[in-house]
Parts: sequence; structure tokens; C-alpha cells
Amino acid sequence: MSTDEADVVSTDQGRGQASNWNLPNALTTLRIVLVPFFAWAVLVDDGESVLWRCVAFAIFAGAMITDKVDGDLARKHDLVTNFGKIADPIADKAITGMAFIALSIIGELWWWVTIVVLLREWSVTLMRLSVAKHVVIAANRGGKVKTVLQTAALGALLLPLRQIDGTAGEITAALWWVAVVLMGAAVVATVWTGIDFFKDAVTQRRHHRSTTSV
Repeated sequence: MSTDEADVVSTDQGRGQASNWNLPNALTTLRIVLVPFFAWAVLVDDGESVLWRCVAFAIFAGAMITDKVDGDLARKHDLVTNFGKIADPIADKAITGMAFIALSIIGELWWWVTIVVLLREWSVTLMRLSVAKHVVIAANRGGKVKTVLQTAALGALLLPLRQIDGTAGEITAALWWVAVVLMGAAVVATVWTGIDFFKDAVTQRRHHRSTTSV
């Protein structure tokens, strides 16, 4: 998965620019196209439909898998493009952002969590795009941990864990609380890595200005 903290921007220097018409970009575009269908699946019957919640989970899981696949393919086969650099993080933020918003709409997630996370995610993305030509942000293990926690928590909360009755319902209700704990950890990691990212970006930006002014 190409997370905002984990990816290093390719310079494309010394080689020809790959065509935008390639499989990684097609997968990225597909993830963007699926966002409204994903949102609709979550919101069917105000989130009470077991079937459509499972469909939403399947779309989300597929998007996360293709996010990993398209990044690996682009790097392995030298298919990194300017379109991919911009569209890939947008696709990632669009599907996860919609998951946060949809879960808050149906009452599975507190709105303050969604607001805090989305403010952090989009501000980091905008900062990365604004300094990409001048600063390369080094790989950050915390960013990977944050992404894994967010993905696991969102995936679990998308499942109809509180819509199942009987004995199975007792088990899924317990799993829902596990998902809540995961989301709590994800929020902490999101805020912490966001602060760390901005400190690093500001430091590197200042270093770049000092070296170029000499």
C-alpha cells in the first residue's frame, strides 16, 4: 500500500516517462470509481442490511488489496507516472475517507473521530503534494502502522457485527468492541504520525531553502 508516510516520490530523471495507460493506473482509477458504490452499499437501509454491509466490506477489502498491488506493479515494472503519483493517494484517501464518513452517518463511529482523522489525512496529503518537487519525505514506520490500524479498524466496523442476532450475535458484538479498540489505537497513531510528518516536512523544507540559497 502506498501510504503518505511510506512512499518516496520518484523523480523520473534519467529515464523516459511511462505511459499513463497502464495497469497500475487502471487499478487506481477503478478504486476511485468504486467510491460512490461503496458508500451506497454501506448506507443501504441506514446500515442495517447484513448483505450490503458485507458487500461494502468486500469493496473496501478489494480496494486495499489493489492499492498494494498497483504500487508494487508500478515500481517493479517502471510504470510510475505523474498521474499515478497524484491519483494513487487521492484514491486511497477517498475510499478510507468515505468509510469514515459513512460509518459516522450510520452511527457506527463517532463524528469527532472522523473529523480528526480526515483533517489529518488531507492536510498531510496537501502538504506532501505542495513540497513534492523540493522535498522527499523518508519512509516512516509509524505511517505504515497507522495505515494498518486504520484499515483493520475500518474493515471490522464495516462488517455487520451488531446486526446479527442469537449466539453468533454475542460473538460479533464482542468483535465490535475489538474493532472500537483498534480504531482508538488508529486515531492515536494518526494524530501522532501527523505531528511527526509536519515536523519532518518543515525541517526538510528549511534545509532545502538553506542549501539552495547558498
